[in-house]
Amino acid sequence: MSLAEHIKPISYLKSNAAEIVKQFAVDPESIIITQNGEAKMVVMDIGAYAQQQETMALLKLLSLGRNDLHAGKFQTADEFFKEMDAQE
Repeated sequence: MSLAEHIKPISYLKSNAAEIVKQFAVDPESIIITQNGEAKMVVMDIGAYAQQQETMALLKLLSLGRNDLHAGKFQTADEFFKEMDAQE
């Protein structure tokens, strides 16, 4: 299905909510809902939403780590393991 087929007016959402839920089992592609011809929201499968949230969390962690690296807030693996051994 093309992207254009996944763009629906809000009236479609109102009158076809149950059918949209059933359709996600066959085609989990998100649906863009428009109001007055302007994109206003996205309706998506809960599995896709959960996966998106996990991806965003991972990207956030990677970004924070990169920022720490650039700021010099890190230690070598050898330093880390020596510190861990010292705590035993």
